[in-house]
Amino acid sequence: MPVFSGRRTVCKESKSVSLEVQLGPRPRFKRKRKRKRVTPILLLLAAIAAAAYWFFIKPSNEHVEPYGGSRQAIVWQGGLYDKKYLFEAEQVLLPFEFLKEHLDPAIYWDEPTRSVIVTTKDKVLRMQSGELVAYLNKRPVSLQVPVKEVNGTRFIPLEPLEKLYRVSFSRDPDTGVLRVEKEGYTVQQGSVVSGDEPVRLRLEPTHRSPYVAELSNGEAVDILGESEKWYRVLSSKGITGYLPTSAVSLTEVRKVSLDQPGREQPTVWKPEGTKINLTWEHVVNRNPAVANIGPMPGVNVVSPTWFELKDGNGTLLNKADPGYVQWAHQRGYQVWGVVTNGFNPDWTQSVLGSYDKRENLIAQIVHYAHLYDLDGINIDFENVYVEDKERLVQFVREMTPYLHELGLAVSMDVTIKSSSDRWSRFYDRAKLAEVVDYIAVMTYDEHWASSPIAGSVASLPWTERGLQGVLEEVPAEKLLLGVPFYTRLWKETKQPDGSVKVTSKALSMAGASEWMKERKLTPTLDEDSGQLFVRYEDPADGAVYKMWLEDVTSMQKRVALVHKYNLAGIASWRRGFEQPEIWKAINDGLNRK
Repeated sequence: MPVFSGRRTVCKESKSVSLEVQLGPRPRFKRKRKRKRVTPILLLLAAIAAAAYWFFIKPSNEHVEPYGGSRQAIVWQGGLYDKKYLFEAEQVLLPFEFLKEHLDPAIYWDEPTRSVIVTTKDKVLRMQSGELVAYLNKRPVSLQVPVKEVNGTRFIPLEPLEKLYRVSFSRDPDTGVLRVEKEGYTVQQGSVVSGDEPVRLRLEPTHRSPYVAELSNGEAVDILGESEKWYRVLSSKGITGYLPTSAVSLTEVRKVSLDQPGREQPTVWKPEGTKINLTWEHVVNRNPAVANIGPMPGVNVVSPTWFELKDGNGTLLNKADPGYVQWAHQRGYQVWGVVTNGFNPDWTQSVLGSYDKRENLIAQIVHYAHLYDLDGINIDFENVYVEDKERLVQFVREMTPYLHELGLAVSMDVTIKSSSDRWSRFYDRAKLAEVVDYIAVMTYDEHWASSPIAGSVASLPWTERGLQGVLEEVPAEKLLLGVPFYTRLWKETKQPDGSVKVTSKALSMAGASEWMKERKLTPTLDEDSGQLFVRYEDPADGAVYKMWLEDVTSMQKRVALVHKYNLAGIASWRRGFEQPEIWKAINDGLNRK
């Protein structure tokens, strides 16, 4: 309680009393006034607010170099590739793995010659390690830098590749970033909105993240993604990072287009207004007397078996006849010469495994195609080791550009899919179809010559299932349905031990008809095969004979599959086994409205 001291005064007019009060010194025994203290909770809140400011509000001023300071970064369609390119003598060299992974799965490393081989529709480029001369379709091309290997990584000079790939390559001189984009690549673009001050491109979608570049107002960026008020972008100098969405205005969609005026693309031959109607001409020792070949209405391609591998060095046996070519062209037929491997797996392996031997074989094919004025080449490689699957594709890749350069059509024969290594599994049908113009699927020999069970050469259900399997890997517009003009006459003979011995021989349509006529047999429809069928028991020895026939009705059903699956056409094995009315049946079927 305070102590007062003073005097008393009286106001005369009001007679009121006032008291002047003076505060004196406080006695030592007085009670102290309590001060307000800052509690721990308030201190904690203040600390949190400060931290929030520093970590969530105050932007980072730390600058870091993009891509860890690398001057040889590869940015593939907005993404950083994990390996760098080389830059020597002002030339870019790309990692082989990058080319194979992103640009060209077919690029090939030939270890025996230490060469890189690039194939396109009409070009073959070979660059040998350490050499300053490359070969483009066998013509020498000078290189500024060679193919080289550094720390186990192969590097390929970019310069000769730029005109072969439909790809955009752009190197920024300031950052060194190499931007690579395929033709057709599309991306949303935006424009930086920053006013007078540049906006910072950050490593992560937060203001506290270090920045890698400063972008000016109006600078174009590619929008690569969005994450809660942040865009992931690629700057015009090839640097990736994050910008606030408020700092970017969306503009247009950019599409990579590499149209080159005057660049002619190889065209695939197609018959005008109809489908392909090819027939193989089987030439064993001598060519047929063309004067004896009757009319073949609807046929537009003849394919004679003229060229055959005869050793493991790639030497080609030649049975071509210029007179046959002249006759065919006079009739309006294209001539596609057949090249076989002699069905010898060891010779085939020897040739496919060597670039020099492949090149030797290809040189002969190209030479003969030009010499005999051929219109196409048909490759018929059979009985190949499954381990040569990739090498077979590479051979076709290396051959096809030379033939396309001459304007020739390139086709290849394959079987249907099965578990047999040397009959089916060695064909990489999908990759082969990417290279050649046409694939002929040989839908026959369901029951082959030495089959232990008698049956159709190609029953209709088996044919369609096989066709469906191939269509999983080959586009319909490239596929020719291979059909048989022959049948097999099966003989089943009962053995003393009770077993049945099965043998067969191939008959032409005329041969089958004559055999039935001699025995006065009338075929009936076999529902399972979809074909006419005959059975005959020989009274002399009790042997049972069976035949599933190829005739007009079976051929009409096969042609119907061409339309059902919209195939490119039909290919028949072989001319000479048919009856004359077959040509009309096929032609009418292919050209039905």
